[in-house]
Formats: sequence, C-alpha cells, structure tokens
Amino acid sequence: MHPALAGRRLATTVLSVALLVPLAACGSDGGDRDDASAAPGTRLTILAAASLTDAFRTAGTAYEKAHPGTEVTFSFAGSQELAAQVEQGAPADALVTADVRTMDGLASETGPSTVIAKNRLVIATGEGNPEGIRGLEDLTRSGLKVVLAAPEVPVGRYSKQILDARKLTVKPVSQETDVRAVLSKVALGEADAGLVYRTDAASDAGRVDAVDIPDAQNAVASYPAATLRQSENAEAATAFVQWLAGPQAQKILREEGFQQP
Repeated sequence: MHPALAGRRLATTVLSVALLVPLAACGSDGGDRDDASAAPGTRLTILAAASLTDAFRTAGTAYEKAHPGTEVTFSFAGSQELAAQVEQGAPADALVTADVRTMDGLASETGPSTVIAKNRLVIATGEGNPEGIRGLEDLTRSGLKVVLAAPEVPVGRYSKQILDARKLTVKPVSQETDVRAVLSKVALGEADAGLVYRTDAASDAGRVDAVDIPDAQNAVASYPAATLRQSENAEAATAFVQWLAGPQAQKILREEGFQQP
C-alpha cells in the first residue's frame, strides 16, 4: 500500500476511536442511572395494634428478606392511640387495628381494609395461677386485684362486652392504654388477673398462665389492615397490606396463635 494512503487510514481509525470513547462513557453513565439496584430503598412505617408486636416483628423481617431494598418499621400502640396519630397526620403508610370499629372510624383517612387475622380473650394470671381462677365469675371475687384495658381500647371494649353479657361487675385496680400494659401488670405481680388476648398470654408464657374462656362466653377480635391516604409510598404500602393477607404472612400469624380471618 502507498505510504501516504496507509497514513490517512491510520489517522481515520484513531479519530473514530477517539469519537467513540466519549459516547461509550455517556452510555455507561446512563445505564448506571437506570439500574434498579442503584435506586434508593423504600421505607414503610406501619402503625399496628400492640397485640401484633411479636407476630409483626417476625413478619417484617420476612417481608424485608422477600423484598430487598424495602425497610419496614412498626409503631405499636393501642388502636385508639393509633387512630389519634392518623387523625393528627403522623407520617405513616399503613394501619392495622385490633377492631373493625376503629378502622371504620378512619374511613376518610384510609383505603379499603382487609381483615388479616382474628383473636380471642383469655384470663391472664400469675404463673401457676396462685389464686385458682377458673372463669369469668372468679374475677368478681372480693380482694382479687384485676386489671383491665380502658373501655376505649379494643381489648377493653371486648372485656366489657363479655362481662356485661354475664352481668358480672368487676372493679379493676387500674385501666390500661393497651393489652401489653395489662399483661405486664399481671406478669410483674401487680395484679392477680387481667383480660388479654390469647396471643399476648402465650407471648409471656414463662411468667403468666392463661385460663381459657369458653367460645360461648368470649368475643372475637378482628384485625383489619389498610393503607393510609397520606402515605408517600402508596404502591409499596398497598403491596405490604396485600402481603399480610397472603400465605407467608398468614403462616406467621397462625404460628403466633392468631386465628384465620
């Protein structure tokens, strides 16, 4: 090949490579920006009834494992406290209460609700049931220290319902803001007995015993879940609520003692 022609071809090749390098670099930058793994994670805040504490901690870990990049944070309290937080505009993405009544009262703040679990009440006593409590009638016994949840708390309302149905008058030594506070009073020996959910008594089986209440005398607690209209992560919140009704979450809830919806 003529030396001059070879020189011109070499120069053209070098120029072409020089032009392609910046273009390739631009393509690489665009690819990184579109890479889903580089996108920031989603953080969900779930307001949940206190009786769901143990089950939801397990469920949250399972959900994060199944949905990499999503972090689930829970705020547990009595349902009436959670309702007040929603009404005051507390930043959260979904709500799970221990009764349908509370959820229905927040219809303007939530999306459609789905019942994800049910529960029943038991009488919690000190370990070994030292007072020999056998049923609801024993809670009226003089000198017995009984603690209940306040009437505005779902478990307190259920407690009043089953006691009123049998025309039993119980004078509690205190009325607590959620079921875990009732359980704690009994576990610490500050009360002889208290009405709690079956799942709560089971969560502290080393310190309390549970006296079953016959179904005919009992109340069924329903747990509805819904997204909050104020959520900034509506799609992810909806996915989480749907997951709660699915097989993996339902298995966890059953293992924690909750009944099927």
